[in-house]
Amino acid sequence: WIGGQLTSQAVPPDEHRWIESFGCTRSYRQFRDGIRQYYRQFFPLTAEAIALPHLNPGSGIVSRTSHEPRAAVAVLHGMLAPYIHSGQLQILYRHVLVEAETTGDQIRSVTVKCLDTGDQLVLLAPIYADATECGDLLPLAGIEYVTGAESAAQTGEPHAVEGPAQPMNMQGFTSCFAMDYRDGEDYTIAKPELYEFWRDYKPDFWPDRLLSLSGIKPSTLEPIQYGLFADTDKFPLFLYRQIADHRHFRAGTYPGSISLVNWPQNDYWLGPIIDVSEEERARHLYQAKQLSLSLLYWLQTAAPRPDGKAGYPGLRLRPDVVGTADGLAMYPYIRESRRIQAQFTVLEQHVAAACRTDGQAEKFHDSIGIGSYRIDLHPSTGGQSYIDISSLPFQIPLGSLIPKRVSNVLAAGKNIGVTHITNGCYRLHPVEWNIGEAAGYCASYCLDHNVNPTDIRSSGKELADFQNRLIQEGIELEWPSIHAV
Repeated sequence: WIGGQLTSQAVPPDEHRWIESFGCTRSYRQFRDGIRQYYRQFFPLTAEAIALPHLNPGSGIVSRTSHEPRAAVAVLHGMLAPYIHSGQLQILYRHVLVEAETTGDQIRSVTVKCLDTGDQLVLLAPIYADATECGDLLPLAGIEYVTGAESAAQTGEPHAVEGPAQPMNMQGFTSCFAMDYRDGEDYTIAKPELYEFWRDYKPDFWPDRLLSLSGIKPSTLEPIQYGLFADTDKFPLFLYRQIADHRHFRAGTYPGSISLVNWPQNDYWLGPIIDVSEEERARHLYQAKQLSLSLLYWLQTAAPRPDGKAGYPGLRLRPDVVGTADGLAMYPYIRESRRIQAQFTVLEQHVAAACRTDGQAEKFHDSIGIGSYRIDLHPSTGGQSYIDISSLPFQIPLGSLIPKRVSNVLAAGKNIGVTHITNGCYRLHPVEWNIGEAAGYCASYCLDHNVNPTDIRSSGKELADFQNRLIQEGIELEWPSIHAV
C-alpha cells in the first residue's frame, strides 16, 4: 500500500489541535476532506453523523480524522489518479532498494528489486528523493548519516545522552493490529509461541509487567492505570485509536467498533532493525509481532475486567482491515530513521518550549513548511523510558532536507536533519507529508531552473522564488501567534 504510516503501518493520523483551521498543506487538507467525503459518499451514515461538519469516522481520541487504513488507500489513489492514468506517475509496488551507483558527489542510478518476482530495475534520474521509512538510500549511496542518540557534547541539547553518542539507541517500533469486539462470542487466537516470555516481561522502568493495564504517563513518568473500554473512570485504550465508530453508521453496517492497537503495551524496544544483520532484523521483527499477538491473547484470556472476571474472548483480530493474512500491519510503525548529516540540523534548542524564552520556536529563513507536536520519544532500544517535553509550533528548514555533500538527493521523510530528540516532534503524519511535498516541489524547481537544492538555499533570489511557489501551492511557511503544546 502507498501511504506509509497512514496505510501499510495502519496508524491513524496524529495531529495538532489547530488542524481544522490551519497548520498543514493544502493537499493534506484535501486528503483529510477526502477521508470524510469517502465515508459520506459510500457508507450508510446516520443522520447525526451526516450533520457533523468535522466527521471523525472512528471517534478516536488521538485524531480528529481517525479512520481505517483502507479508506486512506482509496483516497490517496483518487488523489493520484489523474497522474497515474495519464502516465505521468508510475508506482512500483513491493519493490525495495538494493543498490545505488554514485559518481563523485552525485547519485547516477538506483536499482530496485521486486519482492514477488525477484526482477531488478535500474532507475536513472537527475535528482532523487529518499522517502523510505528507514532512510534506506543513505547507506547504499554512501551518504553521510547518523542513527540513534547523539551526545550532549555533540548537540548541546538538554535531553541528549551524557557521555558518548549511542548510535544503536533508537526509539522502539510497533507491529500494529486492528480488532473489534463481539460480546458473548469467542475469537481467542492460538497461544503465541513467545507468549510466556511476554507475559512475564517487566521492564525496569515500568510499574508492572508490560502485558498489564499499567503504564507510565510520558510527560511525568508517573505510574498510571488504563481501562479497556469506557466502562471505568480510567483512560479507555480501545477508544484511543478507534478507527471505525459503529454508532456513526446505520444499524447492521458494523457489528462493532474497530480499534487500531498501537498502545504502550506493544511498543517493541528489545533491539533496533536499522544497521543490523538481516538475521537480527528478522528476529526483532518476529519478536515484535509476537509481542502484539501476545498482547491480544492476554486481553482475550487474562485481562482484568470491572466485573471481576478475566479476559475478553470477544475481541476479534481483523486481518481484513490491515490487508494481511496474520492480522498484523503490513509494515511496522517506525518512529526513528537514519538521518542525513544535513546542511542544517534542527536541535532541541530550536523548538523546545523550555529553551525558548520568547515563546516562539526558531525562525528559519529557508522555511518550507510548518508542524506542531510535543517532543515525544517512546522507550528506546537503549533502555531509556519516555522523553515527552513541551515544544513550540515550528518551521521545517530546507537545509534539513539537503545532505552536506551529495548534491542531487533530498531527504523526504523521517531521514531529515533532526536529532534523536527533535525527531520526536518532526515524525508525525502532517509534518512528514509537508516534508515530502516540499521535497517534490524542490526537485521540480531544480529541474525547471537547472539548479540543485543547495543553489536554492544559498541564493536569496532562488529561495524567495521557491518559497513563493510553495505558498502558491498551499504550503504554509510560518505560524500565526499560538502557544506551546
